[in-house]
Amino acid sequence: MLSVSDAIAAVLNATSPLVPESLPLAETLGLVLAEDIHSNTDLPPFDKSLVDGFAIRLSSFQSELPVLEIVSAGQVPTRQLDQLACIQIMTGAQLPIGADAVVPIEHTSQRSDANGKMVVTFSSNVATWRSGTNIIRRGAALKCGELVVISGSELRPQELGALAELGHANVLTRRRPRVAALATGDELVPIDQTPGPGQIRNSNELMLCAQIRRAGADPIPLGIARDERVHLRERIEAGLQADVLVLSGGVSMGEKDLVPSELAAAGVRQVFHKVNVKPGKPAWFGVLDKSPTANSQVSRTLVFGLPGNPVSSMVCFELFVRPALRHLMGYAAAEPTPIKARLTQAHTTKGDRPTYHPAHIEWHPNGPTVTAVPWVGSSDLRATVAANSMALFPAGDQTYETSSIVDVIAW
Repeated sequence: MLSVSDAIAAVLNATSPLVPESLPLAETLGLVLAEDIHSNTDLPPFDKSLVDGFAIRLSSFQSELPVLEIVSAGQVPTRQLDQLACIQIMTGAQLPIGADAVVPIEHTSQRSDANGKMVVTFSSNVATWRSGTNIIRRGAALKCGELVVISGSELRPQELGALAELGHANVLTRRRPRVAALATGDELVPIDQTPGPGQIRNSNELMLCAQIRRAGADPIPLGIARDERVHLRERIEAGLQADVLVLSGGVSMGEKDLVPSELAAAGVRQVFHKVNVKPGKPAWFGVLDKSPTANSQVSRTLVFGLPGNPVSSMVCFELFVRPALRHLMGYAAAEPTPIKARLTQAHTTKGDRPTYHPAHIEWHPNGPTVTAVPWVGSSDLRATVAANSMALFPAGDQTYETSSIVDVIAW
C-alpha cells in the first residue's frame, strides 16, 4: 500500500493545471490568476480630498474666507484658488488647482454675508498646517505601469476590487473544474425517502458535492448507481465527461464492489488502489486520457473511488481529491498543510495504520489547541459535526499525553 504522502504525490503527478481562459471578473472569486496585471492608470487618478471640508491655499490663508463653489465627489472644480477664498469639497472629490490642504468641516464654522454668500471661519491652529494635509496625491497608491496582482495569486474579494478599479472586466484564469459525484450501492435511497429494511439515505453524494463546492469546483451530482454492471457503467460513462469523477462505495474487495473493474472497462488506467490510512484504506485513483477533438486539446479525467463509509469518503476527499482540484485550478501549494497543535486531553490510538481522527481545533494567543472528538469509526458521520479538522496519529499503539504536539489538517 502507498503511504498518504506517496498517494498525494501520485495524484498531483497525474494532474496538470487547466488551460487558462478569459473569464468575467465577477465569476472568478477563489480562482487563480494566470497573468500578471499591471496598472493602466495612476491611482488615485487625480489629487483628491480625504475629508469633507474646505480646500485652502496655505500661502494665502486667513482665518475667514469666502466660499467660491461646492465640489462633490464625481464633479470637477470649475474655479481655482488664485485669490483669498476657499472651496467647499467632499470626500473623494478632485482637488481644485491652487489648493494644498483641506480643513475638515468640524474645524470650521459657516455663516452667510450680506449678499447671501457663504463665509467660513477657521480654527486658529489651521495656520500651522503643512502642505498636503488631508489630501491624497495622484498616483500615491499606484502608478501607471506598476504590478498590481501577480500571476498565481488567488482572486479574493480585494483582488477583484482592485482589478475592477482598473477596468478589468475579464481576466485570464483557470476555470472551476467540473466534478461529477456518484454514490454507489443497492442500500442507498434518496435523502427525501424513508429507508426500508437494510437501507440508508444517500448522504455521501450531498456531502461530496458540498466538499467539491467548498474546494472551489463545480459539482455535478449523478445520483445513485446500483450494484449492477449495466447501470453502473452508464453512470460512470456520464461521469467521465467531467474533469473529475468522484465515486463513493464499491471499491473494496466484496462481491458487489464493481467500481474498479467497470472503470477499467471504461478505459480508466489505475494509478493506485489502497492507501495506508485510517479511515480510507480502499481508496482508488486512476486517469482516463481522452483523444483530441477538433475543438479541444488532449484532456484527462481524474477518477477517484472513495470508500462508501461517510467519514472515510470525507477524509479521502480532503487528503486526495482537494489537492487535485487545487492543482487543476493552478494553486502553487496544493497539498494539505498540517498545523501543529497541542492536545487538550490525553488520547490513545491503536492500529497499524496512521489515523486521521475527527478533531476540533481552536486558536489561542499561545498557539492552537486540538481536541480529538468522540468517534466510533468510519460510519460515524455525527462525530464530524463536532469537528472542524482531523488530527493525525501515526501508526502504532500509543497514548498521547495532554499538551502533546500533533499535526492537524483543518477542514
